[in-house]
Amino acid sequence: MGVSRRRLDLEVVAAVVLSVVTIVTAWSAFQSTKWGGIMSIHFSEAAVARTTATQATETVDVKQAIDAGLYVQYVAAVAAGEADVADDLEALFRDEFRPAFEAWSATDPVTDPTAPRTPFEMDEYRLAEQDVIDQATATADERGAQARRARHIADNYVMLTVLSASVLFFAGVSTKFSSERVQRSLLGVAAVLLVVAVGLLVSFPIRV
Repeated sequence: MGVSRRRLDLEVVAAVVLSVVTIVTAWSAFQSTKWGGIMSIHFSEAAVARTTATQATETVDVKQAIDAGLYVQYVAAVAAGEADVADDLEALFRDEFRPAFEAWSATDPVTDPTAPRTPFEMDEYRLAEQDVIDQATATADERGAQARRARHIADNYVMLTVLSASVLFFAGVSTKFSSERVQRSLLGVAAVLLVVAVGLLVSFPIRV
């Protein structure tokens, strides 16, 4: 009677362990899927932001090429004493380039050796797309970091799912042995692993 009672108690313990670990496994799988989805979203947002930065960079390159081309022709006209041509070229300067050119001209670069060599070195020379590049790059970096964090969390939940599967194995197989000592040993291993699994589960971030 005593042996049967102990065996029944072990089966009850095994059932409780199996019930708890089943919940842990299901929750871990759910969380892994949620964090995997978040990772995908953030990676997609990072890709969009980097594309935006690339497109803005291409626009900046084109504008800088236009500004540099007109400026070189302007300098050549001034050097050649062609004031009318220089004035015509200056009239073609883009609105974003003009403040930098005027600020540079005010430094008297012809006679002052300490003056900036070109308008492109002036703080006033800043293209509107540069703000887009800076913001898009910062967004891409931030979303990339968030995606990597989400991937790390998803991987942790996958690891926890594997650990839970080990608990299921030890608890489930314990009932297949007739030896009470073997049953206790296997249930002991399952219980220890379950405690570890629950401890990790509590420490992981959750997403609902």
